Amino acid sequence: MPRVKALTTGSVPSFVDLILNFAESDDTSTLATQDSWLAQLKSRSDRNLVMYGDDTWLRLFPDFFKRADGTTSFFVSDFKEVDNNVTRHVPEELARDDWSAMIMHYLGLDHIGHKTGPQSPYMAPKQTEMDGILRQIYQAMESQPHLQSSLLVLCGDHGMNEAGNHGGSASGETSTALVFVSPKFAKRFPGFSCPTGSNGDYEYFRTVEQSDIVPSLAALLGFPIPLNNLGVIIPEMLEFWKDYQKRIGILQANVVQILDIARRTFPSSSTTSPASLSECEGTETDVLLCEGEILAIATPPDSKDWDSELSKRLTWLRKAQAALSGTASNYDLKKMLLGLSLSSTALITASVMSYPLLRRSRIPGLAFGSVLLAYGVMHFASSYVEEEQQFWYWASSGWLCYLFTKQQRKRCNSRFPQSGIVVAIAILFRLTRRWNQTGQKFAGEPDIVKFLSQNVILLWFLITASYAVPSRRLCHAAATWFPSVDLSLLPVPITMVALLFKISFTAADAPELLTGMTLMNPLLETLKSIPLATQARAVFAGLAILLVLTLCAHTFNRPTKNPPSSPPPTLHSTLHSLLTLLLLTQSRPTNIPLFLLFTLQHSLLHHHHLPLPPTLTLPLTTLLLRQSSFFSLGASNAISSIDLSNAYNGVTAYNISVVGFLTLLSNWAGPVFWVSAAAELRAAASSPNGAKVKAVRAALSTTHFLLATLFAATSATAVMAACYALREHLFVWTVFSPKYLFAGAWVVGFHGVFEGVVGWGVLG
Repeated sequence: MPRVKALTTGSVPSFVDLILNFAESDDTSTLATQDSWLAQLKSRSDRNLVMYGDDTWLRLFPDFFKRADGTTSFFVSDFKEVDNNVTRHVPEELARDDWSAMIMHYLGLDHIGHKTGPQSPYMAPKQTEMDGILRQIYQAMESQPHLQSSLLVLCGDHGMNEAGNHGGSASGETSTALVFVSPKFAKRFPGFSCPTGSNGDYEYFRTVEQSDIVPSLAALLGFPIPLNNLGVIIPEMLEFWKDYQKRIGILQANVVQILDIARRTFPSSSTTSPASLSECEGTETDVLLCEGEILAIATPPDSKDWDSELSKRLTWLRKAQAALSGTASNYDLKKMLLGLSLSSTALITASVMSYPLLRRSRIPGLAFGSVLLAYGVMHFASSYVEEEQQFWYWASSGWLCYLFTKQQRKRCNSRFPQSGIVVAIAILFRLTRRWNQTGQKFAGEPDIVKFLSQNVILLWFLITASYAVPSRRLCHAAATWFPSVDLSLLPVPITMVALLFKISFTAADAPELLTGMTLMNPLLETLKSIPLATQARAVFAGLAILLVLTLCAHTFNRPTKNPPSSPPPTLHSTLHSLLTLLLLTQSRPTNIPLFLLFTLQHSLLHHHHLPLPPTLTLPLTTLLLRQSSFFSLGASNAISSIDLSNAYNGVTAYNISVVGFLTLLSNWAGPVFWVSAAAELRAAASSPNGAKVKAVRAALSTTHFLLATLFAATSATAVMAACYALREHLFVWTVFSPKYLFAGAWVVGFHGVFEGVVGWGVLG
């Protein structure tokens, strides 16, 4: 949506536009009342506008199109139908002469990039398909009289990185193709040699700004430049007019239009108009306005130095574009400082309350403080923000090395040394960090997910094992607490329904992960008759039934059928197993085996005591593991890494609350797992205290939440300070602002809902 705004109005999209892009029902970001080339064509012509493809256009321009057929852009597993739905309208529309503009927004290439990356085997066939459509359109433009004066603009709204995502600052993401095509151009332009050589920065013939399309269209199609445009007419387009005076007039219209924006943007600057450009002086904005006033005056008809006049105007336009684009965002510095003050107050309060604990803990306290300090400083460097996963991977590895060294100094009479437990946790951690390559530098590099995607039998074996572990624990808990034998087997069919839903979902969303699984074909045929939303609701309903039965059993029943030597399953462990099943349902198939590794790490921590005081060791250990798990699941600080594939499980109509919660749950599945695991570990640490168990557990829970709040306050303060200090930075919108959004989700969504309400309130 932000890119469509730039392509139609010529203005610079705001960060709010990026956020609203995720809200399918949003109607506050409409461009219906803004000046755009669509509005100009609609008002100046008695013909119609038509649109086929991404339904973002229908939300941005309601009631603009005489004929339209929109398709949602969020179902990224569809490579064919989403494009066929556009192509089937092309022959009919090419035969019509009642429209002045036709928009065709194809989504197949974008979906292939998101699903399998730019090197996907699906990519070349899809590009060949697009070539065929372009050939069909151009041949119609050459042969049909009513199309011979038409203009075809081929462009992309964004690129992609090596992982197929976009939204960051990599050259592959910010560079995209732009081609103007018309039979009339052959007589006016010498053209370029094609194909050209490869270029790692994706810069070939020349580079223009995306907003430059808007004034270029205005010049070629003969309508006024939209009022809020910051684009500059592409110089090559001026060659269409042989008359230099006409070229000057077109550029002057661009100068006058952008000068009007400059006057409104810099109202306090001087507007005096000397006789020549060399006499302009003062601040940069004073000089900019002064030069603009001079260049806005029509050139005398007898001027002979036309090339110089053109160059002066193009130079000023580029200078004005750069200056105005940098001030396009209206920062409210007072509110920014207010937010920074509030977060700083929270940070100071949490620091004062946590200081006695950190001081008593010595080395662990120093380690916790060092992590907070280093993490806060990291926010001021764009490269570190883009590669944040490296910070948590190395911090976690360093902490595990410390635990191993500490254990080596102590004698242990157990059959398996405590240091061996730390080594086992470290090995599992190494596997988790190699599961998904994320960030900017290593995106697209070989990882475990790519290996499993090529070995689907192994993948589904691990997925089945991942479901079997919580199911077995739930069966054990049911046999202990439920009075009926039939009820004790209830977790089995519910787990099977959850696994069948994931198989059915994969068949629709990522069918390549079922390649070669011929034994599943009869099962898939049966599941096709049941809507995915119904299957997901069956899973949620089953988990809800188990939750109610568990709470009732622990409230009214006593444990039965439990060996004397083995303590009965606790409420915390049963709730953790239920939550794990829910998280598996909300995760991508290739990430599900990760929870098997998380469970093994959790089990090792559960059955073996760490060497340090649990009040500090447990929060720091789970903090490091939860932050690392977020990135090991494939997430990053780029908006493009937000996974929406599981945001609509069980949803048939868009609901911002439900979809928002499911999005948060699916993208923060790893950290949510460790919130629950930490609650169970706290319960286990407090169990030897007999009658004081509740008081000890409450103290541990409060301490854990206090330290988590200290971390959240540090994160919020650091990102606010970085965005305030670096608000004019080149990457403020592509790096720091997305990090700000993620920090808000971490603090409000994760810390407030899961860490606070669930971890501290319900499970504490």
